[in-house]
Amino acid sequence: MKAADLPLYYNMCEILEHNLETRADKTALLSDDGSMTFGEVSRQVNQIGNALKKLDIRFGDCVAILCPDRPEWVTTFFAITKIGGTALGMNTLLKTQEYDYILGDSRARVLLVHESLLGVIEPVLANNTTLIKVIVIGETSHDYTGFTSWIAGEAQTLEAERTHRDDFCSLHYSSGTTGMPKGVLHAHKDYPLIAQLSGVDVFGLTEQDRTFSVAKLFFVYGIGGNLIFPWYVGASCVLYSGSPRQVAGVLKTIEAHKPTVFVSVPTVYGAILALPNFNERFKTDSLRLCLSAGEALPAPVWQAWKEATGLEILDTIGCTETYHTFMANVPGAIRPGSSGKPIAGYDVRLVDDDGNDIADGEVGHLMVRGESTALFYLHQYEKSRHTFRGEWLFTGDRYSKDKEGFYWHAGRGDDMLKVGGLWVSPVEIESALCEHEAVTECAVVGHYDNAELLKPKAFVCLKDNITASNELLGELLKLCAKKLDAHKRPRWIEFTDDLPRTATGKVQRFRLRGQ
Repeated sequence: MKAADLPLYYNMCEILEHNLETRADKTALLSDDGSMTFGEVSRQVNQIGNALKKLDIRFGDCVAILCPDRPEWVTTFFAITKIGGTALGMNTLLKTQEYDYILGDSRARVLLVHESLLGVIEPVLANNTTLIKVIVIGETSHDYTGFTSWIAGEAQTLEAERTHRDDFCSLHYSSGTTGMPKGVLHAHKDYPLIAQLSGVDVFGLTEQDRTFSVAKLFFVYGIGGNLIFPWYVGASCVLYSGSPRQVAGVLKTIEAHKPTVFVSVPTVYGAILALPNFNERFKTDSLRLCLSAGEALPAPVWQAWKEATGLEILDTIGCTETYHTFMANVPGAIRPGSSGKPIAGYDVRLVDDDGNDIADGEVGHLMVRGESTALFYLHQYEKSRHTFRGEWLFTGDRYSKDKEGFYWHAGRGDDMLKVGGLWVSPVEIESALCEHEAVTECAVVGHYDNAELLKPKAFVCLKDNITASNELLGELLKLCAKKLDAHKRPRWIEFTDDLPRTATGKVQRFRLRGQ
């Protein structure tokens, strides 16, 4: 599928509305906050759209959503795009000053915020002069308009705006490991593209499926895998408003709602595996497909999941800039520990520091091109020039390719270590340490020794029933001696209860470097 296959004038709300003719009474979404059919979703979308139009929200205006994964998030998102606005799903785990930055950078005109998150953003609402209205989902005081009363009485019919397929319809702030997040705009065309190229062509979703994601809807991995993909084919999705770290809650949701597709991240797979006898305490037999992204999935985690559930995890890589997956392991062709191969619709290159293609087996900078790729970062001219290089996107990841065409993650460009004049991948060391049965996860960074030479240092998290000891330390050092070349072995191993992460689960290694 190519963008040119779409009508010139296309509104991404069609991903919802194509289901109305034959599936209006089918359950579209399930959650602890209630379920909705496609028909019910469509009617609420229209009510919200009409309410936004009464606020004079016009073509291109930005409307922000700050809410856990609930039905209101979904209906508001589609309503914004249906009237030609730009939908901004905000990360629910940010700090007040970050919300201040995003509201100002996006020039959002309306904010829909859940009652549980009003307190963290309220102190900066007055700073943003473009903001004309705040709608609260849930209980609210007289100072704000409540969501239910706001849409009450609004017409349940609404004609979609005649948008061009290249018009922007959504704004996403990437969860970078340093600095303020960067705004990435995506067009109406990007939604059916990713749904077809990834959801159908690679993962094989059908209308019989039911998806469930621990990655939240504000994250492109979450909204793609758990809203756009299923609704594109008429499948249902399960929304979970709890924390991904509450793995018992994740497993209870799987048991209660019986999804067939599990969209998750390496950290959650590791945490589930660390839960004693999880596959005996919780029923997960409804699952047929498990996906992973966000970080490289260690081969030991893949193997342990296969042994515990009988299911293979398809490890993938995508990014906010491409909207979703551009490389993946696929059923029947999996290399545990790798990111798989480029999927149809995307081209990948590995280059050296001068932009020249490198040979198989060498580590280089990963570049990708495809029609769902964004064009720039909002209000970030210099960063845009560095990242968006003509047709190609400079991802910032380092990879190598083996002779069979599988790509292996070597870390972010700024995470790579040069030890004794040789490049060392922290991912390789982390994978070796994770082979020990006591380890749930770890992170490796560079640390200077007494001679001011850079060496690898590992921060290791243990399973709940395991206590750190000199004996265990010795076992880990022996494992590294067996698996790794001398210059790659960690000179220090420090046990820790948890690792610093972004809201989307990526390890913030820069916060470990000074420890």
